[in-house]
Formats: sequence, C-alpha cells, structure tokens
Amino acid sequence: MSQERADNILRNELVLSKIFTHWVPRLLTQEQTCTWCTLSTNNLELFKADPENFLTRFVTMDESWAHHYQPETKQQSKQWKHASFPIPKKAKVMASARMVIASVFWGARGMLLVDYLPKSHTVTGQYYADLLICLHENIKKKRPGMLTRGVLFHQDNVPAHT
Repeated sequence: MSQERADNILRNELVLSKIFTHWVPRLLTQEQTCTWCTLSTNNLELFKADPENFLTRFVTMDESWAHHYQPETKQQSKQWKHASFPIPKKAKVMASARMVIASVFWGARGMLLVDYLPKSHTVTGQYYADLLICLHENIKKKRPGMLTRGVLFHQDNVPAHT
C-alpha cells in the first residue's frame, strides 16, 4: 500500500489528524489535584481579603531537577488522533546521567534566591534549614521591610525528588 493511500485512509475514512502533544510539567494524581485546588482556594481568600499586602508578602518556593539531555522535537512527538479524542499529553521525562536540583524562591517583585544542591549531596532537614536562613538574609537585603510585615510562604507540594 502506498504512503498516499495510507494517508488518505487515515485522514478521510477514519477521520484522523496528526497533531502535536501538549507538554505539561508533570501529570498529577487526583489527590494531588485536590490538594492544589484547596491551597489555591485558601490563597484566593487571603488575596481577596488584602490584595496589596498579599502580593508583596507572598514568597513561593519550588524545586526542579535540571537534566542535561537532548529533548524530543515537536516533529518527533507528532501522532495520529481522531477529531473526537482529546489532545494527548506527555510529561517531559528523559533518562540522564547528569542532573542537578535547583531550589528557587521568588515573590511578586522577582527572584529572591536560587540555590543549586552541590553534586553528591542529599536534600536533608539541615539543607532546608540552611536554605531558609539564606532566604531570610536575601529578603533582608533585597526587600527591606518585608520581614516586619510578615511573609506568606508557599512550597510546592508535589515532590521534585523521592
């Protein structure tokens, strides 16, 4: 069977089209999605009560693995799908021999701290304690007065590592 005939069957008879997958940072479980919704609702209530102070006091922290790899191109991720089916999703997960974990803290006015865990070190309670002390010092330098108003802190609840 020729490529043209196969393409005709897929497009016209089976009503399929070739589309790109949507990239998402991670695929969450139902429980994780519920937790995110609850936290978002609580934060929205805090925001509605005092929007100006919320935005200036809020500090968010997240961790992410930085991988060294060649990602799949959009062309390589294409796949056939029927018009009535939803667009497929795929999380970016690639094996890598070289990785580093980055801890990032930011607020409404920009970055407060970026820390890269040294190679061969482990994330421990002491690591976090030292990181929070470093964040405290950076807030004092970069955002004078923020500590006296109080900091609203949010750490990503989906673990970046196990």
